Amino acid sequence: MGETILPVPQWLINEIRLAKQKKDPMMHHFVNGNLAKYGLNTVCQGARCPNRGSCYSRGTATFMILGDVCTRNCAFCAVDHGKPGELDQEEPVRLKEAVEVLGLKHVVVTSVTRDDLSDGGAEVFAKVIEALHSLPSPPTIEVLTPDLGGALSSLETVLEANPEVFSHNIETIPRLYPAIRHRASYRRSLDLLAEAAQRARAGTQVKTGFMLGLGEEKREVADLIQELSNVGVTMLTVGQYLAPSLQHYPVMRYVTVEEFEEWAALARKSGFKSVNAGPLVRSSYRAGDCYQEVMDSGAALAAD
Repeated sequence: MGETILPVPQWLINEIRLAKQKKDPMMHHFVNGNLAKYGLNTVCQGARCPNRGSCYSRGTATFMILGDVCTRNCAFCAVDHGKPGELDQEEPVRLKEAVEVLGLKHVVVTSVTRDDLSDGGAEVFAKVIEALHSLPSPPTIEVLTPDLGGALSSLETVLEANPEVFSHNIETIPRLYPAIRHRASYRRSLDLLAEAAQRARAGTQVKTGFMLGLGEEKREVADLIQELSNVGVTMLTVGQYLAPSLQHYPVMRYVTVEEFEEWAALARKSGFKSVNAGPLVRSSYRAGDCYQEVMDSGAALAAD
């Protein structure tokens, strides 16, 4: 995009290498094999996540529904974009079968953005939630949706299915939206999170995540954290932006572990029940642990 490429610091290279080395070959093969068997997509593969090896080795994956082609073309994202194909009506059933085989206790389901669908894919999200809740030993379910075009009827469709966590990523500060978020709106995303917090059924947590290293200033990050807390978001992830290729938006800054810890402390002080912040943190990374943290804190408060 014309900018000078910022070299990746050695400490972060080491972190990425370590994450890739954390593999249990047999479990990795088991997860990969079942994803192929049931014809399922994952954001782990589609977005070239650096944690894919370690997550697969722990028996987890983040499912990506509604196909593997996005109608938007965000400057930070590696998922293919273009004209999506027809919806796969059997996808919820196959996903349910795969989850049962894998024995997952907490399932994260995200999707490509489907601006071509009148409800943004909300009905399929609801069908997936209902299918997973019908399992003999149902997992807790976290849905990470696109902005659904800002349609409150679509949001209601998803929330009525009672996911344990409703998530939508804010991604970055307002100023950077025009540069990195194709056809998205900061206000639309923030309003969706605010409405989710107001409309969520009892027990549903509202979650979001954003990246650092895109050119944001510290005051803007602090303001973003406070605004997200103000609208009722309870769970937060903060990670380092890593450009998927030379054609994507360039990394403007590599954030230290110490700074991530400072943002986590600020977020907790601002009222978030769960905060996961670090260089390789992604919105669904160790999502089950983050959800359990919220449940444990709620149980502790009830005991008091």
